Amino acid sequence: MTPTVPLILDVDTGIDDSLALLYAAASPEAELVAVTCVSGNVDANQVGINTRAVLELAGRPDVGVAIGRDVPLERPLETTPETHGPTGTGYAELPPPTRPLSDRHGVDVILEAARARPGELTLVTLGPLTNVAVALERDRSLPRRLRRLVIMGGAYGAQGNTTPTTEWNIHCDPEAARIVFRAWGEAIAMDPTIQLPLALGLDVTERARIDPEHLVRLARRAGSAPDDSLALADPDDPMAATRSVASNPIVRFLADALRFYFEFHRRYDGFYGAFIHDPLVVAAALDPRLVTSEPLYVDVETRGELTTGMTVADRRRLTGKPPNVDVASSADVAAFLDRLIERIGDLAAQQGR
Repeated sequence: MTPTVPLILDVDTGIDDSLALLYAAASPEAELVAVTCVSGNVDANQVGINTRAVLELAGRPDVGVAIGRDVPLERPLETTPETHGPTGTGYAELPPPTRPLSDRHGVDVILEAARARPGELTLVTLGPLTNVAVALERDRSLPRRLRRLVIMGGAYGAQGNTTPTTEWNIHCDPEAARIVFRAWGEAIAMDPTIQLPLALGLDVTERARIDPEHLVRLARRAGSAPDDSLALADPDDPMAATRSVASNPIVRFLADALRFYFEFHRRYDGFYGAFIHDPLVVAAALDPRLVTSEPLYVDVETRGELTTGMTVADRRRLTGKPPNVDVASSADVAAFLDRLIERIGDLAAQQGR
């Protein structure tokens, strides 16, 4: 019997967060304890709507969703409609969620769950680290209470995707990221049994690319008809559809959401497909064997004229400071994509009955 992994996901639900939520819902070893929301791809209000709608699509309306802090610690809020669309889900439209938001603050959800289940929970952050920083300001014992923190964020040897040196999640709230990285380092110095946070940056997540062929495979596994190969065609193709007509609701959602993402990446990255950062991070949280990593000392620049938001990794040990982050250096992307297709395809088949 596969042991369960209790998860709290902290999300800023855009397109790849939606895939991550579906992956978690489709994974038999994942116990989805709660989902907390932070502003990032879209504002926190919209994140709450998107998150509940995707969980209902996945057949998981039982998972509580709470909004945390809705603005960065010190900086103005930035969102990215050009990447994820005006509501965060590309061209996809979902029915409004029927379940209400939790009446608790997202930071309270994280802290109370960690206190109730010490040493059990994995906290997975898929957006800016604002909620975790606020949680640490209220309770510095959080690193000791969690089983592990797993982060989507940073660029540790790769170019940035927001500025030449910065990745989006860290860029949105660099002060929060600095608080988190430093707090874990301080906690580990006092208690070496605390696990280093696992951080997957662009160095690894940009190797996880999904393209139309992958989604067609997923649609066929789900038994969807048609398989949506036309809806996902390159938009320059005169036969390209404008909206999915797949029979399966999860496949329809993914086809419409991902087509927007594919078009974005074709404009900015030169390929018709998409980096799916967030589901890879959830997959690694559930099965760390998917990635290899290196313990490093990492800090975050907050005052640089050209480098604010840069994750500065001390690979040559020049600072003399002990590691505070396990930085992922590679991932078994083929195995991950196979799992994603199998798991979400099977979930879609089950929910489409």
